[in-house]
Amino acid sequence: MAGDWAADACAALERGATALVTVLATEGSAPRGPGARMVVTGAGQRGSIGGGALEYQAVEQARAILGLPAGTWRVQDYPLGPLLGQCCGGRVRLLIEHLDPGTSQWIIADGAVTARLHDDRIERTSAGVGASTGDHPPLCARGERPGAGAAFVEPVDVERLPVRMFGAGHVGCAIARRAAGLPLQLAWYDTRPDAAQTPGVVLVDDEAMAACAADAGEREAVLILTHDHALDYRLTAAALRGAAGFIGLIGSRTKRARFLARLDRDGIPAGRLTCPIGMPGIVGKEPDVIAVAVLAQLLALRETA
Repeated sequence: MAGDWAADACAALERGATALVTVLATEGSAPRGPGARMVVTGAGQRGSIGGGALEYQAVEQARAILGLPAGTWRVQDYPLGPLLGQCCGGRVRLLIEHLDPGTSQWIIADGAVTARLHDDRIERTSAGVGASTGDHPPLCARGERPGAGAAFVEPVDVERLPVRMFGAGHVGCAIARRAAGLPLQLAWYDTRPDAAQTPGVVLVDDEAMAACAADAGEREAVLILTHDHALDYRLTAAALRGAAGFIGLIGSRTKRARFLARLDRDGIPAGRLTCPIGMPGIVGKEPDVIAVAVLAQLLALRETA
């Protein structure tokens, strides 16, 4: 899925000339990895490729390219130590381009994108979900810079952990609010009509919600924190019957004991259930405290996935 940079790029293109800076490759220590992107306009920037002198130079290059026709691009190499005085000591290869509004559909593409460099434009085509470099040579930060005629699968900065969250109460809202900017792909559901007023919530009925919990894949996380313990149990049972890699249930140790006893009576193995949810050692019942603990747990899960 496209990341936050895509929304920033689309919004900037609606306002006027927009440049995009992409980290194509790195070697050694570098502030951001391949696929990190930054949107630059004449008036500002969104996102970051790591800050410092590298980012300052990249913004200057991006603003200069805005004076050239849309589609214009440059590939720039930066040895961080000798050229920029940054202590990282690595090397970074950047693609800096003046986005063409007429060919910007690739920005919201689902899956990898193949880029082919032409003298006056970059042609992009879908490489499909989960695509790798395939027949194209891997990108590197040394050697000959790619020029016109070169083709490569564009790198992705981070893989986002898919999270299916059920419940738009105080804790759910706190989690959603603080998840912005984190490498999580949040799908958020509730059954109550008034929850439809909360941005980002998808309103479904109990049956559809249970089916959604059961359908979660082994590389997905499920968070269950609805307003109704009976619905919580139904979702927990559905998720445990499915393949979800992580199933987190909000509640006390007493709630956990009652749910485990009922799951045992219903013949549902509960070894994958995490309850209470949240990173151990972060204590507090305030929604924001719980949200921080849960998000820390999800980030740790993402690192081991």
